[in-house]
Amino acid sequence: MLFTIFKRALAVFIGAGIAMAALTSVSTVAQAQETNAVVIKNFMFSPMDLTVKAGSTVTWKNLDGEPHTVVNDAGIFHSAALDQNDTYQYKFDKPGIYKIFCGIHPNMKATITVQ
Repeated sequence: MLFTIFKRALAVFIGAGIAMAALTSVSTVAQAQETNAVVIKNFMFSPMDLTVKAGSTVTWKNLDGEPHTVVNDAGIFHSAALDQNDTYQYKFDKPGIYKIFCGIHPNMKATITVQ
């Protein structure tokens, strides 16, 4: 009888742990979206299309082993070469559509829409 109670208590404890892990995972995804993060990985910007409000700051993080840059095709901003795990931030004050590419690998493209 005591063993059965112990098994039930353990099952409830494990279930609560799984539920907490799931909630933490959802929270992490929501935070990544709220921070307007763009990941550079596998020679791609992800997401390739991002919409933000005017006044928002977008952060790019290079996860590739190769350097990349973040360049606006209108010449408004241009990052230095980002090595692996380096970041670059730009604050978008004015509404518009901003075309982005990597100056080292021009086939890497993305669009930031500022509302």
